[in-house]
Amino acid sequence: MFHTFKTFLFSLLVTVSAFAQIEKEIAPPYNIKTVSFVQNGQNIVPIFKLGDSFQLQFDDLFGNEANYYYQFVHCDYDWKPSQLSKNEFLQGFDDQRIQDYTNSFNTLQVYSHYKVQFPNKNTQLLVSGNYMIKILNEDREVVFSRKFIIYEDLVSVPMQVKRARTVQDVNYKHNIDFSVKSTTVLFQSPLKNVKILLLQNGQLNTGITDIKPMYTIGNDLIYKYDSETQFWAGNEYRYFENKDIRAATNNVGKIDSNGGIYNAHLYTDNARAKNQYTYSPDFNGNFVVKNLNVENNEIEADYAWVFFSLSAPAYYGKSDIYVTGMFNNYAFTPEYKMDYNETKGIYEKAIMIKQGFTNYAYAIADKNGKIDAENAIDGNFYQTESNYFGIVYYRENNQRYDRVIGKGLASSTDITN
Repeated sequence: MFHTFKTFLFSLLVTVSAFAQIEKEIAPPYNIKTVSFVQNGQNIVPIFKLGDSFQLQFDDLFGNEANYYYQFVHCDYDWKPSQLSKNEFLQGFDDQRIQDYTNSFNTLQVYSHYKVQFPNKNTQLLVSGNYMIKILNEDREVVFSRKFIIYEDLVSVPMQVKRARTVQDVNYKHNIDFSVKSTTVLFQSPLKNVKILLLQNGQLNTGITDIKPMYTIGNDLIYKYDSETQFWAGNEYRYFENKDIRAATNNVGKIDSNGGIYNAHLYTDNARAKNQYTYSPDFNGNFVVKNLNVENNEIEADYAWVFFSLSAPAYYGKSDIYVTGMFNNYAFTPEYKMDYNETKGIYEKAIMIKQGFTNYAYAIADKNGKIDAENAIDGNFYQTESNYFGIVYYRENNQRYDRVIGKGLASSTDITN
């Protein structure tokens, strides 16, 4: 009888997990800006080693010191909630109020700056895997959510960026060769139990998944594919800099303060797909919050309306074009969708961005957020410098969640044929 009940319970769990909803990031509302994961004072791609400390920071433009709370969801490889109960992946409690917040100082745009550090005295994450952090308001409604990954350092992932193996793509794509090696983990059924996530510059929305090892040598898993591990190479990110918010420098054409806060009008960008590749060092989509004249950038850096304009005649009337980068988590929401100005014959968008140094790109995406990388506005060039991450997931037989057991990193500056 007991055995039957156990079997029933197990099959119920499997059924529930099979029909669990995939966790999707919820983009923040207009008043929440500059959401970032911070480690050692730097805004970074959110892939953290188990036990390392990191912060989540964001600004609320209402500036009214509202109460915000955080919750965690532990997810499997496919971003469905895992079978682990909260006390199995978390020591202490979540659903805690964020207590570290400060109002902006000496800025035209008022805001409250929030930050919360993990692990903290209330909350420690116990296991590796995919995580979703949800920020809730006083009514326990989700205001926004963000994905991040916690890994254990149990395997090495040597990676090499190569030019595409297919002749027609050789000038336009990067191919990732890699292997998974471990002296501590003896892989059980690696074809079934080991899963890989490949990321270009840390962008989770364009990651490559579901790649099996091509072959194994002893306990080493080898991945040497022609097309399955290829990314469109893209182009270097564009940038603007307004560390001195009153000065027109570095791609800022003019500054004014009509409407109460500073307006930074960028020079009109031209589509670069038909141009030759030109080297332009970038920050791989990242940004730095910086006000040259202050001590504490978190609360003394101001916001400006940044006016983007793009001349891309080949795309007129055919595609939705968005301004993207880590500054907005590559979100394809109306706030970042460009409008076509028929009188001027250009795409335009004004976005409120915290001052500093900001990388951005123009992306074509359909209504579902699917990116058209092949027809990228700025083209695809194998010379483009990008960082590639290889994340290794492993679930032993009878284990109830997908561990992340290692991370690899490679740069296309070392590209080979």
